[in-house]
Amino acid sequence: MEKNSTFKTNQKVTLVIATRTEMGFTATIDGTQEGILYKNEVFQPLKVGEKISGYVKKVRDDGKIDLCLQKPGYKAVDALSASIMYKLRHQKGFLAVTDKSRPEVIAELFGVSKKVFKKTLGNLYKKRMITLEEDGIRIREKDKDTSAGSPNRRHANRFSKGPRHGSSQRRGAKGAAPKIKKSRT
Repeated sequence: MEKNSTFKTNQKVTLVIATRTEMGFTATIDGTQEGILYKNEVFQPLKVGEKISGYVKKVRDDGKIDLCLQKPGYKAVDALSASIMYKLRHQKGFLAVTDKSRPEVIAELFGVSKKVFKKTLGNLYKKRMITLEEDGIRIREKDKDTSAGSPNRRHANRFSKGPRHGSSQRRGAKGAAPKIKKSRT
């Protein structure tokens, strides 16, 4: 293995699975160098000899290369967002999976870690593309108020009603939180 790697972090590469080890899998990268896929980061079955796309996660100081199968960082979130929205549209707008689902269930459904899944759900929620419910996630319909009606929608649109940035409270509007007076001692 060369110490001066020509590979860069986040670079997309073609991998050929070489061996299975206690730590995971070794793979040949673009037919030139070997790297390692750690088993706690592999969310799909792999076979020795299988050719698959992957990414350089890190090039270490000793020249060894850590690999991953998902796009690193927020690129993974973007790809997973598209996958979640696709599945929601094809499952009548609801998936019975939440940020509290078991990691094995998330890995089986989406082929990613629970951490990436939770980051993606948060991103979709902030963009108001989904609502979070007790028993799953629901696609948010643009023209309807999805928070009405169902008592089990504990998180649905909790930030979408009312003025932005608490402006009603600053102006003393109805329903504003009462002001607390400080007592002098």
